[in-house]
Amino acid sequence: MDAWEVEARVEIAALVVAYNALGDRGRFDELLALFADDATMDIGDGTTYEGRDGIERIFTGTRDSVRDGSGPAFLQHHTTPVHVAFDGPDAASGDAYFTVMSDVDIDHWGRYRDTYLRIDGTWRFGSRRVRVDGRTPGGWADRHPGSGS
Repeated sequence: MDAWEVEARVEIAALVVAYNALGDRGRFDELLALFADDATMDIGDGTTYEGRDGIERIFTGTRDSVRDGSGPAFLQHHTTPVHVAFDGPDAASGDAYFTVMSDVDIDHWGRYRDTYLRIDGTWRFGSRRVRVDGRTPGGWADRHPGSGS
């Protein structure tokens, strides 16, 4: 494995971890900066969200559903290590699984399918596809389908 690939794997893993850490803390401006300007996101609700402005709608909707009092006190994402395949030194794709905890229990779980682009020396999401594989009956995700993860 070449040195550039080792470095890229570490940076991409940090990107995936930052996505959940920032989202769980409500730091959406910093989270959106992890995406390329023309990135897309598909959370399985029938819409492909385009660009940072489109993707932002996912997080503000999720935030509002948590804050309205019907949701959990917190959501906390736990992600597996990312399996990365490179298309070259500036493009890659990857898969990871996630589990979301709340103050009540395990809420939902699923997987990410991403593309990554190195833009001006920094890895960004080119696209993210989120699929929820299961939900705890009566949990937050069960009551708010399509909220993303």
